[in-house]
Amino acid sequence: MAISATTHLNFRGDARAALEFYQSVFGGRLTAVAYADFGMPKDLPDAANVVFGQVTAENGFSVMAYDVPSQAPAAAPVAATTREHGMTLTGERFFVSVRGETAEEVGALWDKLADGAEIIEKYGPSPWAPGFGMLTDRFGVTWVLDVAAYAG
Repeated sequence: MAISATTHLNFRGDARAALEFYQSVFGGRLTAVAYADFGMPKDLPDAANVVFGQVTAENGFSVMAYDVPSQAPAAAPVAATTREHGMTLTGERFFVSVRGETAEEVGALWDKLADGAEIIEKYGPSPWAPGFGMLTDRFGVTWVLDVAAYAG
């Protein structure tokens, strides 16, 4: 039996912009449904925000997102990311991991995703993969992009 996991990202008012950006990077189909589409009165502050959003691409990329209602408490701050002894250390609770088959394929995704991002670890060859990089995108989501290394 095959199963898959899809990362679900929580935003505060910019889920639609994030999903549009991810679609521009990875391609695929974008679905974004507003709270108003589910019956929230259109004059309420969250009515235009995304209650269900998803980008799904034929290449296997999939991500879901929504806007946390404005009444919900903000998340606790996340520890800063640092480099120590050649390792990336962070207090992030999760990363979105994207793995491809070639350095060129992953590098092209990196170039797009890096637009407006904070680079944590520049994309390039690493001891464990032909290509690896880590960044936090313009929406505050941390991504790890790497090339699959197959034991031969």
